[in-house]
Amino acid sequence: MSDEVDDVRRALTIVFRGVDGLPRPDVERSFSFDMEWVAPHEAERVVDALLRTGWLEERNQLLHLAQELGEVQVPFGWFPRPRRLLQPVSATGSAGNIEDEQVTTQMDTSAPLEQKTQRHHVEATGDDPRSRLTPRVAKFIARKSGLDMKELERRVERKINAFHLITPWMGYALVAREQGLAMEDIVRALEVV
Repeated sequence: MSDEVDDVRRALTIVFRGVDGLPRPDVERSFSFDMEWVAPHEAERVVDALLRTGWLEERNQLLHLAQELGEVQVPFGWFPRPRRLLQPVSATGSAGNIEDEQVTTQMDTSAPLEQKTQRHHVEATGDDPRSRLTPRVAKFIARKSGLDMKELERRVERKINAFHLITPWMGYALVAREQGLAMEDIVRALEVV
């Protein structure tokens, strides 16, 4: 939950930097065109979700922060996962979500590696059309590199854990590069027309 709250706090800090309130179209434009965190058609859903979960409030035809964000550090190059903006955690109901995270953490430690990797597929890809190509690319890399599929998944899991904000298909591409495979073949396999 901490990462999910931090993503929302950081995003709002950037959008509302130096201003008290903004017209709704300006907030939507910031999330989509200015920052490119979500597609333009998703920006309205993001604002609706932030209003519903108590992060934003509307007063005098302007959107305002409904919560004091406090000191927020935004690392260089940071960007939020779109899912965390489209389905933000509640700004006030944190206690119930902590229990949910503890259950998830317990599941992560006991789940087989392939289930964890599948969970990363669901979390990190969202609407990315390459996500459906990932299993095919994984088989291709395993065959070309001579790595066992479990070893390949273990290496991809390490990449995802190390870089945090990469998709599984990018993790597979990094392992393929590490194995000296021709990247042109990997790029072609991941092409989405």
